[in-house]
Amino acid sequence: MIKNLSVHPSLVPKEQRGSVESQVYFLTSRVKKLTEHLDLHRRDYSSQRGLWKIVGKRKRLLIYLFKQDRIRYTNLISELNIRGPR
Repeated sequence: MIKNLSVHPSLVPKEQRGSVESQVYFLTSRVKKLTEHLDLHRRDYSSQRGLWKIVGKRKRLLIYLFKQDRIRYTNLISELNIRGPR
């Protein structure tokens, strides 16, 4: 029942593996996998806690990117189809 939800690493060039964008790509991939897991196992509270920690880290990275370079931020948000921090 788990679909192919991973963000392919080839989306990020090899020179930018540690960049903010690549970190957000991989965190988004983990968020999607955990969300799918929690759809099947609603009462798995340790996974819920892990999901909230990952979402918080991704949110902090997105806020940092928003403050540094808004063009890169808007490109990333539109590419991943996620909402920005409020």
